[in-house]
This record gives sequence, structure tokens and C-alpha cells, in this order.
Amino acid sequence: MVLYHRGQVTTEPRKLMPSWKPPLALPPQMQAVAERWLAARRLTDRPSTVDKLELAIRRFGDWLAEHHPEIDSFADVTRDHCLGWLQHIAETPTEQTGKPLGVVSRIQRTSGLGQFFRDTAAWQWDGVPGHSLIGPGDSPKSPIKVPRFIPDDELDRLMPVVEQIACPFQRAALLVARWSGARRDEIRRLPIDCLDRYPDGTARLRLPARKTYKERVVPLHADAATALQKVIDLRKNGPERPFTDELTGQPVRYLFMQHGKLLSTFYLFDTPIQAACKAVGLVQPGGRGGTGRGTVTAHRFRHTVGTQLAERGAKLHTIMKVLGHSSVSMALVYAQISDQEVLRDYKAVLEPGASIAGPAAEELKSGALPEAAVDWLKTNFFKTELELGHCLRLPAEGPCECDLYLTCAKFVTTPAYAPRLRARRKVEHALAADAANHGWAREIERHHCAAGRIERLLTDLGQPLDDPTETLEKEPR
Repeated sequence: MVLYHRGQVTTEPRKLMPSWKPPLALPPQMQAVAERWLAARRLTDRPSTVDKLELAIRRFGDWLAEHHPEIDSFADVTRDHCLGWLQHIAETPTEQTGKPLGVVSRIQRTSGLGQFFRDTAAWQWDGVPGHSLIGPGDSPKSPIKVPRFIPDDELDRLMPVVEQIACPFQRAALLVARWSGARRDEIRRLPIDCLDRYPDGTARLRLPARKTYKERVVPLHADAATALQKVIDLRKNGPERPFTDELTGQPVRYLFMQHGKLLSTFYLFDTPIQAACKAVGLVQPGGRGGTGRGTVTAHRFRHTVGTQLAERGAKLHTIMKVLGHSSVSMALVYAQISDQEVLRDYKAVLEPGASIAGPAAEELKSGALPEAAVDWLKTNFFKTELELGHCLRLPAEGPCECDLYLTCAKFVTTPAYAPRLRARRKVEHALAADAANHGWAREIERHHCAAGRIERLLTDLGQPLDDPTETLEKEPR
């Protein structure tokens, strides 16, 4: 490494760890197909991804050799063989732990084997089934966890200690994690020129392309920007040569380097956050001396930023941009646990003494709904919203085939929907007037009936039929 930075060695040195995996050992025809496929995947996938794919093929090949030694070609493999292997890895204890593989590992094995059959079928190779034998539906279902954000009281205890960390590299790394929501590897590989300013003076952080292969720019809190600038000042005149980024292939002068090498995530994040947790008593019971590991990890800062953005009304697009999510569903997790509008609407209908109207209102007020039905409604409440209220139809009753939900026995609404109800009433009266101009008697009757139902709902809610602010605006001055 010293010779490289002095310019006496042209090739950047790499730390080569001894291989932990045995060589791929399959029947000759299967071996040739597997190696050809892995070589193709190496052209587009990261080495770590290819390692997982190779592991899936190796484990499947080992199982075939033990249970179906007569198979010497992938063309003879059937879906039943694949399902038998999936059942095997779900039930058979491993040598390392004495327990069957966990859900995440089984999902990776299933995905890898399914990718092999899909690719080789699409590429029309010989010696393979020629169609997909297993798919995403064959993977075990992984439980969806709520992001573990850090509560405010724990943040108030932890952050003063973080801000006093002696090492400028560790302090800057943790403060950037706290205020940017960036992944740890993104922070670790920040370039020296990562920090600049928006036109209004707010600090702006440029995060490198890592997990999602996309660069992004995010605003940065002043405390984090100050700590980061101190590291930049320390490193801007560093004598080392730039490294070649493994994703972009471009030379990069990394910020978090010392003695010519990148600092590890263990040094930048794990060591200081554990020390800070122990200093303020945020530790799990057990371990040496009666205290275990800290309850806060650096990754939880990322969940905290996402949760706080959602709680303060940030749009899903903003959450996606800041956290670097590639799909709306990932950002939606934060919105679902933090959406204050949903919480207020939920309380307005399902809390005791709520002001509600509609055919289903009496059942809710009188407690006629069984406890299981109320539990389902609470769990799925945000899915029941309609234009003017909520549909409380239960799954056991089957799908609703009636569009006239204003008179449906499962319809309920709250004062929060009064503006929409008044707007809909105006629309119904306008449609009735238009029908009168055309002489359509039945349409006049239909729209007047809808307007009457809306008026009854507004009356039951104790709301005026017309918006008072609109009435004042129309009066002559």
C-alpha cells in the first residue's frame, strides 16, 4: 500500500482473503452449464451477488447427488426435485448452528436457483429444462418488520455523547448517519468533495452510488456539516493517490481514510455507538459485568430520519429521495406508521364517543359489532376509505357489489368529510339542474335523492349544509 501511494506500484493492492467455499463439484454436463451461467452473471452482478448464486447451485447439486444420484443433467430436473430440496433446507439442521436455515437464507437459495432456470431458459441453452421450475411464490414469506426508529428521549440522551466523541472521523460519520439517513457504506465511501451548499446556504451532501447504483444529493443538518467539514480540512491535502471505485471505475479520493486505507464500518460506526450507548445506559441486560450490547445501532439513525420525515408531513417522493429507496413501497412503510392524518381519521371513527353518521353508525355506537370485527377494522382501517367516508364491510361478507354506498348499511362518515359532502351536494344539485334542462325526469329524481341523503348525513354530523366561509364571500360588501 505504501509503494502504491508513493507511485512505485501501478496497481492498487487488494486484500485477498482465503476462499471459504469449496470448489463447485457437479456432474460434468451440469458443471459446464453452471460455470457458464456464473460467468455470464459476473458480467453484470457484484461478486457478492454471484457468490450467493453459486451457493444456491452448489447446495442444490449436493442435495441431488445425495438423493437423486441418477440425475447427471439439469434437463432431467423437475419441479418436484426443486420442491423437495426447498423442503429439505427448511427442515434439516445445518452443521454451523444445529438449526434449519433461516427465512432470509432460504429466500436467497430459492431466488438463486429460480434465477438459474429463468436465465438459461431465456437464453435457450441446451442441457436445461427450458422453462422456469420455481418462482417467487415458492419462497418462504418473510415477516415485514416496522422500522426501529430511535425514540426522542433516547436521542436526547445519546446525541450529546456522540457530539463529544474525540475521533473526528467517528464523530462525523455518526452525525452524518443521524442527519442524512444514508447507509453506512455510503458514508464510509464519501469522496473528499462530497459537501457543498444550496443557494440559500443549507449544506448539501453528495452520496455515492452504492447499493442502488445511483448517486443522490440530500440536505444536511448544520451539526453534521460542521463535523464533516473538519474531516475534509484534515484530509484535503492528503498525499495518497486516489483509489478506483469498484462500481463506477472512476478514481476517487475517499474522505474516511487513514494511513492510506479506508476505515472500516466497525471503526467508524460500531465501536463509537456502542461506547455511547454504554455511557448513557442504553444497553441490554446480560453479558460481562451485567451489561450487554447497546440497544442503538448506527443503522437505526436511518430509520429515525425516515420516520421523522413522514411524521412532519414529507411527501413519499421526498422520503424516497433522501433515503435512496428504489420503490414507493419501501418509503410507504414510514408513511403508514407515521401518517397523522390516518391516525386522526381512525380516532374520529373508532374511538368511543366519536361523532359519526351513516347506516353503520348505530352498530358502532351500540357495540353490536363483535370484537373480532372491530379488531379487523382497526387493523385495516386505512384501506376502507371512500370518497365521502369509510366502508365497514367485513371480509366474511364478501365483496361489495353496490356503488350506492351512501345508503349502504356498512357506510359511515365523520365531520372531517363535511367539505367533501358539501361539494358532492353541490354537484348533485348541478346535475339535477342539467337534467331539468333536458327534461329527464328520472335523472332529476335520482340526483335530488342523492343530495337529500347527503343533507341528512350533514345534519346527523351537526354540520351546516353550506360552507359558512363561502356564504360570507358571496354577500355584497
